[in-house]
Amino acid sequence: MTAEKGDYFIMNKKIRIKRRVKLGTIGDYALFVGPTMLLFTLLFLIPLVSEIFYSFTNWNGIDPTFKFMGIKNYLRAVKDDTYWVSFWFTIKFSAFVVIISNLVGFAWAYVLSGDIPYKNFWRALIYAPRIIGGVVLGFLWRFIFQNVFVQFGQWSGISWFSQQWFTTPESSFWALVIVMTWSLSGYLMIIYNSGLAAISKDYYEAATVDGASKWTTLKSITIPLLKGTTTRCLFIAINWAMLLYDTNISLTNGNPYRTSEGVMMNIYATAFRSNQIAYGAAKSVLFIIVLLVVSFGQMKLTSRNEVSL
Repeated sequence: MTAEKGDYFIMNKKIRIKRRVKLGTIGDYALFVGPTMLLFTLLFLIPLVSEIFYSFTNWNGIDPTFKFMGIKNYLRAVKDDTYWVSFWFTIKFSAFVVIISNLVGFAWAYVLSGDIPYKNFWRALIYAPRIIGGVVLGFLWRFIFQNVFVQFGQWSGISWFSQQWFTTPESSFWALVIVMTWSLSGYLMIIYNSGLAAISKDYYEAATVDGASKWTTLKSITIPLLKGTTTRCLFIAINWAMLLYDTNISLTNGNPYRTSEGVMMNIYATAFRSNQIAYGAAKSVLFIIVLLVVSFGQMKLTSRNEVSL
């Protein structure tokens, strides 16, 4: 009986210990994850649900009452020419920015991965534009385009620099591409630099022994081994380019005649300048769907590249 009582007490003690550990684990989980989930709910989930709800109404953001409209706002958005002009402008802008900024970012990373003096200084200098706010960036470059570029063009005789910036759709478009590329390429350079540093030196030593040229080494070793890094940089650039807003306002403000207006700026103008909150919400929901499709493609391609590597 004594042995049985001893086993009984030992089992009860183990059960109590397990319960304490379980309760402690739940408490620790709630302590560390709870604040994050609370902020996620307050700052993202509730606004998203509210936006979807109001997109089915006629609320103007001022009147306390509103009426349920069904999918009328979505049908209106589909037929809205200004919305689709801004949408295709954003797609075109994103395509150019993604390609050019990745090429420039990779070029900087590749050059600075060699035996260059003060390479950390040059990396910091190239990355510096990324820390400048979009609004400040737009005003800064507006001054450069309208003064520095024009004076340089008049001095050098190169008409491309001395053109009247922001007076034509083409000049406004390329101004935005230049500014976004200048801002984004430094950040992509840092990511490409990490990818280059992860490539084993043995590959390059073997290529040197075999007499491979720098171009052959770049084409056959560096670029294939940067496949995963390149995929990440491409989708980072896509996400940032498609969310163009603050630089768009301060640099071109959609001019001339809203031809350089991105989707985000179009949604803002609809919701807050025209007091059509519900209609603007419907436009933003449609754009969110596009971003979700892009993000899903990003995850699929990234996971595929990671497996193949």
